[in-house]
Amino acid sequence: MPIPHCQPGIWADASTSRFASTIARGDPKGCAVALIGMPDDTGVRLNNGRPGAAEGPTALRAALSRYGVSDPGGWDWPKVYDAGDVIVEAGDLSETHRRVTQAVEAVVEQGLFPIGIGGGHDLTFPFVRGVVGSGPPMHGVYFDPHLDVRDAEGSGMPFRRLIECGAANALTIHGFQPFANSTDHLRWFQAHGGRVSDLSPEDSWPGRDTFVSLDMDVIDQAYAPGVSALNPAGWSPATCERWVSAGGRNPRVRCFDIMELSPPNDPSGRTARLAAHLLLTFLRAFVERAS
Repeated sequence: MPIPHCQPGIWADASTSRFASTIARGDPKGCAVALIGMPDDTGVRLNNGRPGAAEGPTALRAALSRYGVSDPGGWDWPKVYDAGDVIVEAGDLSETHRRVTQAVEAVVEQGLFPIGIGGGHDLTFPFVRGVVGSGPPMHGVYFDPHLDVRDAEGSGMPFRRLIECGAANALTIHGFQPFANSTDHLRWFQAHGGRVSDLSPEDSWPGRDTFVSLDMDVIDQAYAPGVSALNPAGWSPATCERWVSAGGRNPRVRCFDIMELSPPNDPSGRTARLAAHLLLTFLRAFVERAS
């Protein structure tokens, strides 16, 4: 079954020694996981963030072509299918969101675990909406300094929209930065099932279906300069790795996304390489579900 509204993702050449060489790009048969690119930063621009996240999916694929071995010692990678990039409707955020949802629904119908690559963080809204479909709402866990519960259209509204449309009914944020969030947004968040977490990755997760979203700007700007909004006091990569790994191992986690990688703001490519490392971290942990 073809994935609607998608075109092939752009890959750099990778040797057979690299993980990227194992990714299926034509037929998802035998695959457990699907990557789906969402190359749009309209929402970032609407919220006056630094443009560039539209190039995130291509940059992450390029980083994967240079990082991650195909035959690691001690485990086998899950078989991954690249579903391609959703075709963006320029200047029409709602139409792009509709296409993302339909593409994700098709991925889920094929029994694949969806991993989204953005793109502005607003795209988490249609991505998760497509995973939930007509099913019960999920619990949302996200790694982000920002609550992203604005009422206005843009990259700062995904979790509010998920609550409002009934795709989520509880939210937990890790990495919250008080300097970056207004009183009104915090009140709305807490009044609608939101919790600012003080837990560690090793603590118990919610015992219900959950989505996990990683905004790369939860990581300190010293390690991740290539993001839509720089974080002067963010997480270390090691802290983020622990959280992503915990999400990958959790069998109640039904989808994962990596958002707001902004290649024009990442001249050395180090943020893209870190994003690739975190994607591989999730996949490595995902293998443990079966065992």
